[in-house]
Amino acid sequence: MTQSLTIRRPDDWHLHLRDGAMLAGVLPETARHFARAIVMPNLVPPVVTGADAAAYRARIMAGLPEGMTFQPLMTLYLTEETDPADVAAAHASGLVNAVKLYPAGATTNSASGVTDFDKVRGVLEKMAEIGLPLCIHGEVTTHDVDIFDREQVFLDTVLHPLRDRIPGLKVTLEHVTTSHGIDYVAEASGDIAGTITTHHLMINRNHILVGGIKPHYYCLPVAKRREHMQALRRAATSGNPRFFLGTDSAPHNDENKETACGCAGCFTATNTMACLAHVFEEQGALDKLEGFTSLHGPARYGLAPNDDTITLVKDAQPVAYPAKIVTGDGPVTVFDPGHPLFWRVT
Repeated sequence: MTQSLTIRRPDDWHLHLRDGAMLAGVLPETARHFARAIVMPNLVPPVVTGADAAAYRARIMAGLPEGMTFQPLMTLYLTEETDPADVAAAHASGLVNAVKLYPAGATTNSASGVTDFDKVRGVLEKMAEIGLPLCIHGEVTTHDVDIFDREQVFLDTVLHPLRDRIPGLKVTLEHVTTSHGIDYVAEASGDIAGTITTHHLMINRNHILVGGIKPHYYCLPVAKRREHMQALRRAATSGNPRFFLGTDSAPHNDENKETACGCAGCFTATNTMACLAHVFEEQGALDKLEGFTSLHGPARYGLAPNDDTITLVKDAQPVAYPAKIVTGDGPVTVFDPGHPLFWRVT
């Protein structure tokens, strides 16, 4: 008997589209199912000013295939030279929906990120004043901290003190990967929320390392122990409006993934909704899927939910998803959940 679920069309609150030939190749994979997405600004060079964001948005829209509808929600890359007035003007114009904080060196194209938080205090205070969200890659980058502990240390040494200094700041802790991060977002006072990725709900560090290194499971923040994956699953399926979907779908061509120093990122745009339906069904929480993908995020960013809907159908036989997406920048491997998927979007 066919099982189906109709929900409001989802949004993605953390997405990498890249630029140029890669953008053209991967954009349809998101626009097929998602109405809107918070687009990450870590290009080379990064999207720092309102003018940068306007130009990048124009390139995204120019690459959207005919007949597809999609709204990119633009972000600015926070640097120690960011101008508070430019940020405020870009937000007031309706162009920019958030500012992204990368600790310098934390992940792909983060070299321009922040090392001295005192130098960005003026920007953050202006953002608190105007209600512009700060999206945070929540990891420290000091070499003496184990990579599996970087999120927890960031919460204690950076995020909590920062929010104490600027209590009105609206913070989204992106791609939460630990039970510590889940607890912090769920229990902290003030204006805070957290995004959870598709892949962190489905893999733990064993998937990366057992039986040989799996480069297409390597991401930053890196996947943690199974117990942390289980905490993420509980949070995502809880119905708590502080948690919502940000896929962090991050395309790299196979040449740059399958190399001695492979790039971090999982490309999940193609099969995210099938993966999520699988997880939520396993957790006995299909009724919570719409909130996680389609309702909590818009509420967080002051937007209405999408009017249109999508329908997910569960087939009796596994659904065939492509192993790779062909782009002008080379093939991109689609995230493999490691088991069959029976859900598809009709």
